[in-house]
Amino acid sequence: MIPPQQILEKLKEAFPGGEIGITDLTGGMDHYQVVIEWTGFAGMNAVARHRMVHAALREELRGPIHALTLELRGKPSS
Repeated sequence: MIPPQQILEKLKEAFPGGEIGITDLTGGMDHYQVVIEWTGFAGMNAVARHRMVHAALREELRGPIHALTLELRGKPSS
């Protein structure tokens, strides 16, 4: 089990300035949906975006996170 706040902190560090939302899908703190809108994703394909998130959560995906659903969008730069 891993609290959503701990995931949020890692993702904020990896995707600075991104809009990040996390939902615990089962209440068991091991199945999550993550939504990230970040300027750095602009122009990247879905596989590259997923790889970046998986790299940021590498340790967590080896154990406490059992399932992760991702919705990743490029955010236009201001």
